[in-house]
Amino acid sequence: MSFDIICFDCDSTLSEIEGIDELAERAGCGVEMAALTNAAMNGEVSLESVYAQRLSLIKPDHQAIEWLADLYIEKMVQGVEQVFQQLHQQGKQVHIISGGLKQAILPLAEKLNIDASHVHAVEVLFASNGDYLDFNQQSPLARNGGKAEICTQLNQAGLKMAIVGDGNTDMEAKKAGAYCIGYGGVVARDNVREQADVFVEDADLQAVLAYLL
Repeated sequence: MSFDIICFDCDSTLSEIEGIDELAERAGCGVEMAALTNAAMNGEVSLESVYAQRLSLIKPDHQAIEWLADLYIEKMVQGVEQVFQQLHQQGKQVHIISGGLKQAILPLAEKLNIDASHVHAVEVLFASNGDYLDFNQQSPLARNGGKAEICTQLNQAGLKMAIVGDGNTDMEAKKAGAYCIGYGGVVARDNVREQADVFVEDADLQAVLAYLL
């Protein structure tokens, strides 16, 4: 099977970290945050119920976001650059769809030659001094079903579409007709294994190419 539009999650898929947990750790509220993130990723609680809660606990300022952006790149999953290189060479339309914070993901996307307009994530709003103000509460990606909404918007033409990700929110893209590749190279979740069209456990992301090209 070959796909025209290929979407990737970011956290625990392109990079080995969960950005929000790293920010929490840095802000000194790591333990309670990791529990919230995990509950959301396993589908035990709704994403919207934890999203605002997490950010108001952390209040990530401009400096924290820049720090996280560097960490995403430093902790890139093995094989990511080769995967994106091959997809670009074959003329595929590649997107990153993440419930993470957009400004922290953009430098990683740039490194992978992904245009900023192909990065769909939640924007952080800062005060003029760089302090955290809020996040874009209108973003579909801050709630359950958001990835399916974005996939539907991206695929008005009804092309063949696939999504690669580690979490429950990625599997929701099935509703938009996406072929769901569960990626367990960083974190293997049982609920994702059950829902995915195919599940890949290899630590090297290049293992997904067999299903995409």
